[in-house]
Amino acid sequence: MDASSYFKKEITFINYVRDLKAADLYVISAWQPTGSGGGKETYFFIGRNRLDGMNDTISISHSPDDTDDIRRIKTVKILKMALMRYVLKTPLIEFFDIRFTEQTKETVTTDRWNNWVFRTSISGYMNGEKSYKSTAMSGNFDANRTTEKNKIIIGYSYGWSDNTYRIGDLLVNSFTRSQYANFQYVRGINDHWSAGASTWVNSSIYSNSDFSLIFRPAIEYNIFPYAQSTRRQFKFQYGVGYEYYNYRDTTIYNKVTDNLTSQLLCVAYTVIEKWGTGNMSLAWKNYLHDWSKNHLSFIGRFDLRVAKGLSFNIGGGFSLVHDQFSLPKGGSTFEELLLRRKEIATQYTFNTSFGLTFTFGSIYNNAVNPRFGIDLY
Repeated sequence: MDASSYFKKEITFINYVRDLKAADLYVISAWQPTGSGGGKETYFFIGRNRLDGMNDTISISHSPDDTDDIRRIKTVKILKMALMRYVLKTPLIEFFDIRFTEQTKETVTTDRWNNWVFRTSISGYMNGEKSYKSTAMSGNFDANRTTEKNKIIIGYSYGWSDNTYRIGDLLVNSFTRSQYANFQYVRGINDHWSAGASTWVNSSIYSNSDFSLIFRPAIEYNIFPYAQSTRRQFKFQYGVGYEYYNYRDTTIYNKVTDNLTSQLLCVAYTVIEKWGTGNMSLAWKNYLHDWSKNHLSFIGRFDLRVAKGLSFNIGGGFSLVHDQFSLPKGGSTFEELLLRRKEIATQYTFNTSFGLTFTFGSIYNNAVNPRFGIDLY
């Protein structure tokens, strides 16, 4: 979960709103690196409405040796203390005596949007030189409704890119276009179990798909209570789905359409501790009419504090691929292979990254100096 979700779970005695006009207190955060290799986090508190004129600024210094968990624990502790000035102006102050003594209860408020949040965006990109030109456009729309028990996610995206290469008298053009829509509904059963269903609709030149539809109901079990999700999760998810494909070109199996049934089993583990963070997921998918048509994938990422001043990170993933139903029968041209305009037959994919960071010297340098901080190249 992101930091804001962690704050909401740890600081429960205030109400969070998305609309600035509805807020009595507005908080702006900023981050700047310090000379020691750590960072200085600054929070600007701006009082509004009944708290108008009550402004404040606090700064939190973080050591380069601090992990994400150490930083957020420190930040939440100081933010709680900073908020006491504003809590003094509310009836909640009677429930505080060093610690908040009344158990937090969900407050019923009027919300004309009924917990729905909508987001839309459009973006464009263009660059070029004498022998190369690239143009791209994309648009997105998202709607979601999230409560403690239910989650609804709706999304749509559209994008295209057009690249032109000139090599002497040879002109090579690469054009790709894709559309994607999804719908997901999840219902919480109890502290460990959830059930839901997901639908995906897709159209992609790269994947040889004029139209594809996937519908998959699923059930999930979390070994740890969902309330502990900001620190650790160990989830098992199983689903059975229906898949329909209408291909742009005849496939290597001499198909122009496909109706398939598949099953998917996923295992995911996430942990956030003072020593660092870790994320792992393993997924197995196969088709029920032919179990030899399957897909196994693993993704992992670890950020570890090995010793004081020394940190190590490694991440990556791999897939064993035996389910490429959409490959076009006609194969790919040299340009399509070179520019990756079409999906190509393979039995595996992989990616990896790693890094080692060692910081030494003064740990007391909390000075911030933004002079000459412009990236010119």
